[in-house]
Amino acid sequence: MARAGSKKAVSGGASASVKLWLIRGLKIGGLSLLAGLIALAVAVVVAMQSLPNYEALKSSPNGQMIRVHAADGSVIVSLGPSFGRWLSFDQIPDVMVNAMVSVEDKRFYHHPGVDPIGLARAAWLAVENRGTGRRMQGASTITQQVTRNIFLNNSYTWGRKVREMILAMALERKFSKRQILELYLNKVYFGGGAYGVDAASRKFFGHSAAQLSLPEAAIIAGLVKAPSSYSPTADAEAAIGRAGVVLDVMRDNGAITAVERADADLAGVKLSPEPPQNSVRYFTDWALPQLDTLVDEPNEPLEVWTTIDLNMQRAATAAIKTNTPSGTQGALVSLDRDGAVRAMVGGNDYVTSNYNRATQAVRQPGSAFKLFVYMAALEAGYTPDTAVKDEPVDIDGWQPRNSSGRYSGDMDVRTAFAYSINTVAAKLGMEVGFPTIADMARRFGITTPVNTHPSMVLGTSDVRLIDLTRAFASVSRKGIAVTPYGIVKVTTADGRMLYQHEDDTSRALVAPWVAAGITDLLQTAVNTGTGKAAQIGRPVAGKTGTTNSNKDGWFMGFSSGITTGVWMGRDNARAVGGLQGGRAPAQAFAQYMRVAVAKRPVEPFDTQVTLPEWQLEPDEESYFGKPDNGMYVDENGMPIDHGSSEPSEESDPPPAVDDGGQEVVAPPKMDQNWIDNVLGRERQPRERPGATQPNL
Repeated sequence: MARAGSKKAVSGGASASVKLWLIRGLKIGGLSLLAGLIALAVAVVVAMQSLPNYEALKSSPNGQMIRVHAADGSVIVSLGPSFGRWLSFDQIPDVMVNAMVSVEDKRFYHHPGVDPIGLARAAWLAVENRGTGRRMQGASTITQQVTRNIFLNNSYTWGRKVREMILAMALERKFSKRQILELYLNKVYFGGGAYGVDAASRKFFGHSAAQLSLPEAAIIAGLVKAPSSYSPTADAEAAIGRAGVVLDVMRDNGAITAVERADADLAGVKLSPEPPQNSVRYFTDWALPQLDTLVDEPNEPLEVWTTIDLNMQRAATAAIKTNTPSGTQGALVSLDRDGAVRAMVGGNDYVTSNYNRATQAVRQPGSAFKLFVYMAALEAGYTPDTAVKDEPVDIDGWQPRNSSGRYSGDMDVRTAFAYSINTVAAKLGMEVGFPTIADMARRFGITTPVNTHPSMVLGTSDVRLIDLTRAFASVSRKGIAVTPYGIVKVTTADGRMLYQHEDDTSRALVAPWVAAGITDLLQTAVNTGTGKAAQIGRPVAGKTGTTNSNKDGWFMGFSSGITTGVWMGRDNARAVGGLQGGRAPAQAFAQYMRVAVAKRPVEPFDTQVTLPEWQLEPDEESYFGKPDNGMYVDENGMPIDHGSSEPSEESDPPPAVDDGGQEVVAPPKMDQNWIDNVLGRERQPRERPGATQPNL
């Protein structure tokens, strides 16, 4: 009995001891928990006090989105992180809010920023997956995602996770659930550079998130889990499959009814097409840097409306690819009458070479530079009908030669220009002055240095294609300055106007009669001279250019308000066999222009402008007696006999022959009557101011 009592006493003592330690453990645990809760509360309060206000949280974008539109309004490229228009909670459709809450945090409205149930489930999964290398997942609430996106990073450490939870609870204490959802839906990343539901909606569907339908909202909500895997533009089938899961979860959570789930037509969702990434990028690379000088808006998303015509751009790309000789590069710039860039091709392929030869490369223009030589001559008093002579020229040891290797003698300015006679250009340069020609080039927009050596008349100064095209466009506009531009207007995503282009017609570079005269010459060059390959079945005015050893080939011209410049050559400036401005470049010009002007009315050129009085000396100063009696006098009053019709050895030399003994046919003399006949137009008699009949 004594032993039994002793055993009971020992058993009772052990039980009491266990109870005592259990009570102590519970007390210590409770106190520790209380201390932990107090510490957590303190940490949350401290964190809450350090949080910025709501407006500051809103104004921390991930970057500025820029959407670039073509002339028809279609989006051709989106640049930068797509951070769309900020939408208030009331502006976000309920289907979008419900989809995100259902699939990302179904207990969002019931937890304090951290979901205990979600944490427990994630911990259980972590125990099950220990040793597999898989991370704990599924525990982050929407609030935690907001704190991670704004304040933290995506590094996976326990310290970062603890800070994330503390900040999430602080966020819940300081802001409402609606505010947190607004932050989340405007900042979460959806892939493809799109941050926020509005940017995602514009990228994938082409409209604001305020107009999202249920199927579209489901597709966007499904992206958050794995943006690259479920992107509609990368894998439409995977995106639709994931959206189906989202819709099922919404139905199970009561966010939508079974009928709404059945009616959601995911296959009928229209995705926005991916913008082109090839030759049009030459244009955007040139135009978009200009935004820094046009607008002052570093944060809001921008909508940039440009001048580029996608149909003309496609035609330009095809013309360059089709006609550029093998092993060479080609470039094209096309301007509308006000300077709007309608097409720009900077090379054969943007993907392999993004160097823009239309705006960056500087090359010798060859005879295309004669535009400035002849305009300077016209401004100095020459006319298309002025007599000149193709003969050997020596200017301080420089002796220019014609490409034909021979001299054609007497001709008029029109003929010399049409056949690109180098000796005449050199003589005109001596007459008007080489600095005067350089000034004319700079006046018309040549931004590169222009030398004043005699050889400059043959195009030995480097120019940019866009600058030379600009000069020809100014001629097309009858001497009014043209400045190339690519941006029509810039607005914010909500339509607020930041910039609007205005056409400036106030700068006259030359008098109208000078522009008319050079247009006459340019038209002749295409109809009968070196630019025949550029004919397109309607009036075209233009000029070829070929440099020494065929290193560069150019054709510059205009028709029906469109001015286009084409260049071809090698980047290393090596010779290209057979490359001439009147061949491949002129053919590319013609192929493109047939498309570019197809929907425009035919516009005849105005080459009938009356010359100023100082250029038209009165008839009585030109001859004495009846105009038809063939008697003229010189400045000393001595008679000059032009009445003889008998040929003489001096006036009618024997025909020239080439090395093979064949007769060389000289270029025809193209006076105004001849060119009118070629162009099929009736010449109207023109009164010459100051001209009077002599009093007999």
